[in-house]
Amino acid sequence: MAGVEPCLRIRFDKRVAMRMVFGLVLVLGLGLAGFAVYMAQGFIAQTQMERDLLRQAQLEAPRLVNVVVAKKQLKYGDRLTRTDLEVIKWQEGMVPTGAFNAIVAPQGGDPAIVPVFYEGETRPRAVLRSYEPFEPLLAAKITEPGIDAGINANLSPGMRAFAINVDVTSGVSGFLRPGDRVDVYWSGNVGGQDVAKLIDRNVRLIAINQSADADRSEETMIARTVTIEATPQQVAALALAQQTGNLTLSLVGAGDETEVGAVQIDRNSLLGIQPEEVVAAPEPEKVCTIKTNRGTGTEEVVKEIPCTN
Repeated sequence: MAGVEPCLRIRFDKRVAMRMVFGLVLVLGLGLAGFAVYMAQGFIAQTQMERDLLRQAQLEAPRLVNVVVAKKQLKYGDRLTRTDLEVIKWQEGMVPTGAFNAIVAPQGGDPAIVPVFYEGETRPRAVLRSYEPFEPLLAAKITEPGIDAGINANLSPGMRAFAINVDVTSGVSGFLRPGDRVDVYWSGNVGGQDVAKLIDRNVRLIAINQSADADRSEETMIARTVTIEATPQQVAALALAQQTGNLTLSLVGAGDETEVGAVQIDRNSLLGIQPEEVVAAPEPEKVCTIKTNRGTGTEEVVKEIPCTN
């Protein structure tokens, strides 16, 4: 019996050790499981927060729309084809006026689609100013299909081109460029008086020295001739004014929409000379007469009488 007791004690110790090991493993497993759950919850919460932030950023992000841009640098007069264009995304509400949102589209389709070319159009367009890569294309700065850059392309519908001879004093000392706006003054002699008068306001220039290129820096040199855009009535008035006196141009500031009233000045008002008043001589008193015959003779008698009218 003495040998049995140590064996039972050894078995009991092994069972206790096994149970302790099992308990430790269980505790460790539960700890790892809890840590894994904690980490998973943190990861899920982080993912949900990032998802919410992304969704909020998407809601707050500006809406993008299609805009046609130039793929390469273009200079004044360069012909424009479909291969020179590309469509990119642009912030809605910040698109320049006159921009296109498609390169090609069928004619008579969705009115919201504004293409550079309609389907079947093979004629190129020309640019009226230089373009840098990825700069939006604007309708006002390119010609219609089949039309090259020049004065004809710059004329608005119903308007005419009229040339005015200028020099260093009448041409704003070479600061004029195509696209600028000017006031036109006439100076001449009226009734023996030198007079200067504003005869046309805010007239658009379309060419300087036979060039309609607004990007050419050499056009800032002294102009000899400027071509303006005018109605037929304005052309007739300016032609007469140029024949009867001298025309001078005054550059209007960019974006200046100030209304200018009638402007006219003569030599006396310029120098502050008061014209002398001429006193008219009194009219002589009107005298009326009457003739009468005396007796039966032929002698006539003239007698003054008051005038009745």
